Amino acid sequence: MKPKTRLILLLGTIAALGPLSLDLYLSGFPEIAIDLNTPINYVSLSLTAYFIGIAIGQLINGPLLDRFGRKTPLIIGLVFYAFSSIGCSLAPDIYSLIALRFVMALGGSVGMVASRAIIRDHFEHNEIARALSALILVFGLAPILAPMLGSLVLQHFGWRYNFLLLSGYALLISLLAGFFLKESHGADTSYSIKPIKIIASYRDLLRDRHFLVFSLAGCFGMIALFAYISGSSYVLRNILHFDEIQYAYIFGLNAICFIAASQVNRYLLKKYDMLLLSKYVALAFIGLALILVLQVVFGLTNSTAFIVNFILFLSMLGFINPNLQALAMEPYKSKAGSAAALLGSLRMLTGTAASAYISIFHDQSAWPMVSLFGLSALLLVAVLWSPKWTNSRQKLSYD
Repeated sequence: MKPKTRLILLLGTIAALGPLSLDLYLSGFPEIAIDLNTPINYVSLSLTAYFIGIAIGQLINGPLLDRFGRKTPLIIGLVFYAFSSIGCSLAPDIYSLIALRFVMALGGSVGMVASRAIIRDHFEHNEIARALSALILVFGLAPILAPMLGSLVLQHFGWRYNFLLLSGYALLISLLAGFFLKESHGADTSYSIKPIKIIASYRDLLRDRHFLVFSLAGCFGMIALFAYISGSSYVLRNILHFDEIQYAYIFGLNAICFIAASQVNRYLLKKYDMLLLSKYVALAFIGLALILVLQVVFGLTNSTAFIVNFILFLSMLGFINPNLQALAMEPYKSKAGSAAALLGSLRMLTGTAASAYISIFHDQSAWPMVSLFGLSALLLVAVLWSPKWTNSRQKLSYD
């Protein structure tokens, strides 16, 4: 096996912690609400808290990865996550669960930043997006298996055991990273981790037009993903009346289509530039979003038609997600940790807003979710098809 193939497999195993942290417990929202004697929209706030923790945690972990290397901060963060997850399994009430999900995310965020930074350490230009697409092939198994596994654990043991499962997985991948991950960016003593220096570094990134444009475009695409994560459990189980096993199958089918799209994207990147490809996919994205909005407006009379369009719409993110991440990080190498952290944090803050919107405007309909689908597609097309925004793309390294 080629060294870079082994690297992708290991990073995919680490990156899988992200979707596992979300998908393993989503189907148990109704049961958590009953067990903790709280409304289901309060349970959704545990998801919002996790997104906030991921956003803050990435901003902290990015500079640490640039200063101390990729490996040591990664292992420490994973162990921290594991113990926080045990705390979630023991939560006596919804407020404790919300707080512990936030703490859990601070540790878990390091895997998200490290995987992107290590990819940037090893690849250039279109190859970054191709490597990210390959990464999706590996960690994309998590959204397929996690809902089914989570539902089985829920049925036989209860929702708390899903958090114990997450803790065990985090400890396992920390051991794998310790033994098999080679350092790709050694400790850099010249990189300051003083708060004022870190803030200045992030400020410089936000002032960079290239980084800002493609980061925002990626954030707009992520609105749809987080609307799906936050709203799908209620829409599919309570409105369309699928049980937890059927919900897991639909969730898994979504993941399969997302992975398939990412692999088509990987092939097309051999022939086409990632920006051009993203622009045309964005048109399909907005067309499918419009169909979903119209289906909800006219009453969701055909659940099969809704699910088909729903899956096709979300599969477009298999093109959009890796390409826009690669475009945003393309000019950076020595500061890949900080660039990946800020990129990830902005995306998670967008996810937090989407999740909060679903909770606040929950009205026992599918409208909160699909309205965000429409907004996501509209904003993405507006950015990618504006020459004023995307003509500023630069082909040189800033490092």
